[in-house]
Amino acid sequence: MPSERAPVVVLGAGPAGLGAALQLGRRGVFDVTLLERSTAVGGNAGSFELEGLRVDYGSHRLHPSCKAEIMADIRRMLGAELLDRPRHGRIRLRGRWVHFPLKPVDLALHLPPDFMLGALKDAAAKRFRKDGDPTFASVLEKGLGKTICRDFYFPYARKIWGVSPVEIDAEQAYRRVAAGSVSKLLRKVLNAVPGFKPKGSGRFFYPRRGYGQISEAYYEAARQAGVQTLFHASVTGLEIVDGRAVALRAKSASGEMRVAARQILSTIPLPALARVAMPAVPAEVREAAGALRYRAMILIYLVLETDRFTEYDAHYFPEVEIPVTRLSEPKNYGLAHLPGKTILCAELPCSPEERVWRASDAELGGLVLGGLAQAGLPVRARVRQVVSRRLEQAYPIYTRGYRENFDRLDEWAASIDGLVTLGRQGLFAHDNTHHALAMAYAVNDCLDDAATFDRGRWSKYRAEFESHVVED
Repeated sequence: MPSERAPVVVLGAGPAGLGAALQLGRRGVFDVTLLERSTAVGGNAGSFELEGLRVDYGSHRLHPSCKAEIMADIRRMLGAELLDRPRHGRIRLRGRWVHFPLKPVDLALHLPPDFMLGALKDAAAKRFRKDGDPTFASVLEKGLGKTICRDFYFPYARKIWGVSPVEIDAEQAYRRVAAGSVSKLLRKVLNAVPGFKPKGSGRFFYPRRGYGQISEAYYEAARQAGVQTLFHASVTGLEIVDGRAVALRAKSASGEMRVAARQILSTIPLPALARVAMPAVPAEVREAAGALRYRAMILIYLVLETDRFTEYDAHYFPEVEIPVTRLSEPKNYGLAHLPGKTILCAELPCSPEERVWRASDAELGGLVLGGLAQAGLPVRARVRQVVSRRLEQAYPIYTRGYRENFDRLDEWAASIDGLVTLGRQGLFAHDNTHHALAMAYAVNDCLDDAATFDRGRWSKYRAEFESHVVED
């Protein structure tokens, strides 16, 4: 064991940063400092209280495909607070509702006949479809056919990412669409049939006090393991000496600080990290950082004077006429007991350059109410208040050619000893919470007790991360 504890700094207190901090803190050989620019943990996977109810930053679930080691930690920390819940959502297609996850009988009863006929024709013609220039659009159209793409995936993609499907890289289809072919889609439908249903299918885990309770549990366990967390700390500099990261500079309410480190684990957006490098990164790296694009999101919360809005945990709206993409009701996730009140959370992807980004809460509330009425879900209960939250970097956008820019940034980060990037933001990845935590546990596995990082082992983990597919 080293004679002194090696200093390790973790940037960002989202799931990846918290998971890494806890794993390292448990070992007792590191002096771990966690820097977080906010005043709370969790990032986009956090929760906050609104009128007596805990609400999340959008709709989140912990999926049963979570690795056993991580699941065991979460169960140990949360105990009976971790609920096992059935998936119970629905998608609006051509003015009709179908259950999500998909169910055979429900599809037969509620899908428009011409949609079903079109999908069957597309499936029969699949072997005649030719490969083209691979894009999000061409990959999905080849795998699923024109009908499903035209009525669901393509309009939904335009709303979520703000660009045409033909302008999106094929990688986004592989990483964001779990059922990207007819055979995979059929398997998902069959998962609802007794005898075909695999363990955990159609279910999810959710903490009783909101999804952020997972991050809060990691934070508390890390604190008990000796991890020091500095909140409201915005990184202003990454000191690099002779090709090695040696310290971080940050600004907090108490002033400027400098934190020396033998290893720096960064979960903040990769372009943001490059911009604070000292000395400055080469021009081509700076240009690559500026070329990577993110989709912003406004979360609009409507507090209603009613016990419940609907029985569903989430509604999905692919139609471009309806401004929001998804509506969730947190009370239905965590089974909260608060009579006479519920909250809806509407997700509105956009760009900070759009006018709607600067809209008032009253304007945003009117936008949601109008969209729900158009979708046949009028809000008849009194709206007590409307509250909004804005996420500037909700999703990475994989525009065509993005990979060249990401690789240039990634290669720059990998060339610096003592620096490792991980997590959704650190790797510009479309991932779930359990994927981010898997990265955190992998980082711990690559770091020896002297804080020397095994990049060969990490490269194998990185190859594994490339196979992650988002579960909605």
